[in-house]
Amino acid sequence: MLLYHGSNTDIKVIDLAMCRPYKDFGKGFYLTVMKDQAELMAKRVARIYGGSPVLNVFEMDDSIIFSSDLCIKNLGDETSEEWARFIMNNRNRKYDDFSNLECNFDNKYDIVIGPIANDDMAVLFRQYENGLITFANMVNGMIYKKTTNQYSFHTEKAISFLQKVGV
Repeated sequence: MLLYHGSNTDIKVIDLAMCRPYKDFGKGFYLTVMKDQAELMAKRVARIYGGSPVLNVFEMDDSIIFSSDLCIKNLGDETSEEWARFIMNNRNRKYDDFSNLECNFDNKYDIVIGPIANDDMAVLFRQYENGLITFANMVNGMIYKKTTNQYSFHTEKAISFLQKVGV
């Protein structure tokens, strides 16, 4: 399986220490199977941080997803209550229940797979956090949003299954 990472730099070595915390699935290295999505992210990153868009291409054996060697959380292809709680917990700087299975602050999951919480969904998250809508209303509002996918790698063990195959 090919996975793409949009950036403003050619990533020769993945350094998890360089990854930012409080992302959808926790601090990790994020990729997608959708080339066009990664290209858009590369343009966005280059626009924000400077430089030129770079599409980093990695390969991973699909069977790894079913491996017992890794702890993998697959949140599916569609938004769900579980997905929404997981993202809200990982993005929340005040969340401190690290042992909860609905967060990945402690990198209990080597890899997490699921939809991206895009800007449209961020509006719904903010409305919920500000008490303007209920959790159920937020999740129902997400059902009609187009989703894209992401694979996040959180441990060196997981990273070791990625092989750089192009730029």
